[in-house]
Amino acid sequence: MEIDKTTFTDLAILDAAEEFSVFNKLNLCRTVGGRDKLYENFCTPLNSIEAITGIQQTLQTILQDIHHWPAKISNGSVLMIEKFYNATIDDIPAKPTTITAYSYKYFHRPDFSLVEYSVGHAFDFIKGMQELIQLFLKVDSPAPLRRSLLFAQQIISQKQFLIIEQTNQSTSLTIVQQLELGRYLRYHFKRDMLQLLDIYFQLDAWYGMALAVKTYGLHFPQFVPGDEPLLQATGLYHLLLPQPVGYDIVLHPKCNFLFLTGANMAGKSTFIKAIGASVFLAHIGMGVPAQQMQLSLFDGLLSNINVVDNLGKGESYFYNEVQRIKSTVIKISDGRKWLILIDELFKGTNVEDAMKCSSTVIEGLLKITNSLFILSTHLYEIGEGLKKYPNISFNYFETAVKNDQLLFSYQLKKGISNDRLGYLILKNEGVVDMLEKL
Repeated sequence: MEIDKTTFTDLAILDAAEEFSVFNKLNLCRTVGGRDKLYENFCTPLNSIEAITGIQQTLQTILQDIHHWPAKISNGSVLMIEKFYNATIDDIPAKPTTITAYSYKYFHRPDFSLVEYSVGHAFDFIKGMQELIQLFLKVDSPAPLRRSLLFAQQIISQKQFLIIEQTNQSTSLTIVQQLELGRYLRYHFKRDMLQLLDIYFQLDAWYGMALAVKTYGLHFPQFVPGDEPLLQATGLYHLLLPQPVGYDIVLHPKCNFLFLTGANMAGKSTFIKAIGASVFLAHIGMGVPAQQMQLSLFDGLLSNINVVDNLGKGESYFYNEVQRIKSTVIKISDGRKWLILIDELFKGTNVEDAMKCSSTVIEGLLKITNSLFILSTHLYEIGEGLKKYPNISFNYFETAVKNDQLLFSYQLKKGISNDRLGYLILKNEGVVDMLEKL
């Protein structure tokens, strides 16, 4: 599925430096390498139902035995293994005997200490990989998991590692065995070890995803094959909210455009972002924050939410809004299935101009039935003229006022809202009173 940087930012999906993002919420990996691999997975949404199903099944398989995941593989172990290969040490004796081993220990004490410590961590890592292979490599294992584990099995099927399989912990190794294993790892196994680490990082990324599914009570969506776009969800909510409200939504070719209205703070933007984030998660094989979801495989996901001006280029806010719409129209004219999310069209011009521009854009987009659209707006007046189109539905978020206090239900309802509550919010926040006292 194609997705651009603007959409990633709009939906708060992928910002490694931003704590409040979907990626950071779901990053429950055990290692930094696993986190980096998870980031790669987020950057490359999948393009086939088969590939997505393979990841879903992989996570479900891991979930069945997630409590048996080897704790001996830690981020510290991985870092120590990497340090071992980057460190400069005196040569480890070839075919060490008791005499040469103790000689190395006493005359090269700092180097021996590094070898001993590194061998211990490498022992734990390889032991953990052996346990993962034994635990998850079955004839009927999901294809992605099976491929990774078969490759790992091939790498560690060395006679030098039989001692690891037959020994419970590295402290049981003799000094000679430690140096033998250390020499083999350093001089003959570096490339293989780096490959093995990369395999584990992917396994760790899947582990983190599986743990997130369990921790946050996510559900795996069902993908519906076919050429027509579909999105149907029950109890869908935004993953980043502490106390979210669930939404129900149905979009399909006969009703592929949702026209959304409601007052400020009623929940329009959150609703749009919740849908975008959930559809994205579905396309990386992840569980989604919904009771149930059915959807088609989308070729792309685009948003138009947080447009900004560009002072350096002398581009106005409105100009960049137009450019974003232009690029969107170009992309979705290719006949593929897209999910398009638009929050408040043409905020950068006056109301009359915005109404004319918005109506023109919406009427044009309504001609495209191979994609799905969700558009929010304060310009409820243009809704009446759009009712003649059969493939558009009208929904709004209700807001009640009691004793000058706003009450938000965050419930999606049929129809168009004409709420104008901006002044009341300004008053409730004390701004009106402050201005009057100037």
